[in-house]
Amino acid sequence: MRVSAALLVLSLLAGSPALAESVEQGLEKTKEYGCQTCHGKDGQGIMPMYPNLAGQKAVYMEQQLKAFRSGRRQAEQMSIIAEQLSDQDIADLAAYYASLKPCP
Repeated sequence: MRVSAALLVLSLLAGSPALAESVEQGLEKTKEYGCQTCHGKDGQGIMPMYPNLAGQKAVYMEQQLKAFRSGRRQAEQMSIIAEQLSDQDIADLAAYYASLKPCP
C-alpha cells in the first residue's frame, strides 16, 4: 500500500506523463515527412550539408526539432517540416534516430 501511494505522489509531482516513443513509428514518420530525402535511409546525410542523425541522443533531437518548430532555430526546410510535427511525432523520430548505429 505504501509503495502504490508513493508512486501516485511521484506521478502527480512529475506532471503529465512522458510520451511513449516508438522506434517503429519513428521509422514510418521518416518516410511520411521525407526525412530520408536529406538524412538518408540509415540516418547518414546524403551530402555534407545535411547532418548525420544516426545515433544522435534522443533528448538532443527532441530539443532541436522543437526549436525548429517554434522558430527559435532557423533552417528553411527544417522549419517547414517541423511546423507539422506533433510532440508525439518528435518523440518517435528522436527514438528512431537514437536507435540507429552512429555514423562512422
